[in-house]
Amino acid sequence: MIDFELTDEQKALQEAVREWAQKAAAPKIAELDKKHKYDPSLVRGMAELGLLGLPFPTKYGGAGMDWISLALACEELEYVDTSLRVVMSVHVGLSGTGLYQWGTEEQREKFLEPQCRGEKIGAFGLTEPGAGSDVASLRTTAKKDGDFYILNGSKTWISLADVADQFLIFAKTNPQADPPHRGISAFLVERKFKGVSTRPIKDKLGVRAGNTGEIFLDNVEVPADNLIGEEGEGFKIAMSCLDNGRFTVAAGAVGLARAALDASIKYAKERKTFGKPIAEHQLVKEMIAEMVRGIETSRLLVYRAGWMKNKGIRNTRETSLAKWHACDVALKCADMAIEIHGAYGYSAEFPVERFWRNARGAVIYEGTREIHKLIQANYALGYRKDKPLRRELPPYLPE
Repeated sequence: MIDFELTDEQKALQEAVREWAQKAAAPKIAELDKKHKYDPSLVRGMAELGLLGLPFPTKYGGAGMDWISLALACEELEYVDTSLRVVMSVHVGLSGTGLYQWGTEEQREKFLEPQCRGEKIGAFGLTEPGAGSDVASLRTTAKKDGDFYILNGSKTWISLADVADQFLIFAKTNPQADPPHRGISAFLVERKFKGVSTRPIKDKLGVRAGNTGEIFLDNVEVPADNLIGEEGEGFKIAMSCLDNGRFTVAAGAVGLARAALDASIKYAKERKTFGKPIAEHQLVKEMIAEMVRGIETSRLLVYRAGWMKNKGIRNTRETSLAKWHACDVALKCADMAIEIHGAYGYSAEFPVERFWRNARGAVIYEGTREIHKLIQANYALGYRKDKPLRRELPPYLPE
């Protein structure tokens, strides 16, 4: 059975997030973006709304809502600015689901519960200066020493690096493993641990209202109890987390594309050339129509992936396609919005140039466009098939 109608609960959430984002964030987001300034009050507001634990059971402090609800929240947040959705992607989609899917009951209580309540902010440390798409080449190490692991290395392009309280860090426990990815393990590293330091990355092209930085690990003693999953499962854990982070990125991209469309419609009806609004010109209509098509197809792909997540069905292929398509659509919509605005679109006087800068990053992070093309081709050719994980993401069960 296929039902595209939102539930009353989902509609209420959608309206609540939309109202909050418009009142709390929209009036100041352009200034925050201009100053490259992260505003912690916005994250606190998201916590008060219950967004930071949205898809997790209430027993862990979450809201107990489903994956379609998470998509709706991400769409409304990114409609205002990408930096808001990034919090959901990292804190909830990557870090939170990693703890929920792979953590022990004790680890969920200790680390996931405070994240759900917004008492602690979680981040995800996978990318390194020399390891992005090629995850297996990461160089951060974790050596067992009694009841601890000693971590050394660095991570880069980490969202929330300077503000997170705890990091899901991936390191090699067996550098000689063959193949290399089987030597990777996952750890929950707390900022308070000696040897942990962070540094912001400045002068980014986009997502300027969000915090992005580097993490440095210098002989950090991490309790063995903070090992997430088992030794050697890090690569599987990272990839499963990305299935969820990519879902939030795709959902957010729909919001950005929608914002570009709405801005374009408003401007096209107001701006006149040759004696009539430019909305009446055929080539402008063509761009508006392209935006509509892209938004609708992207949303359908996101909802399909969300439906599969709700059912507990593996959705690596479907989520990858949603992320690839929706991010490309968002970038194209932002680009056409600039075209419709003409010279004004090139100015910060209108928001569409910010939309473009933000959309450009999403085509790169959480799997580049090229990586997703390879994923889709390998599935189609039969070169890639999903194998059961030791721990699958539990299906959504209404509470």
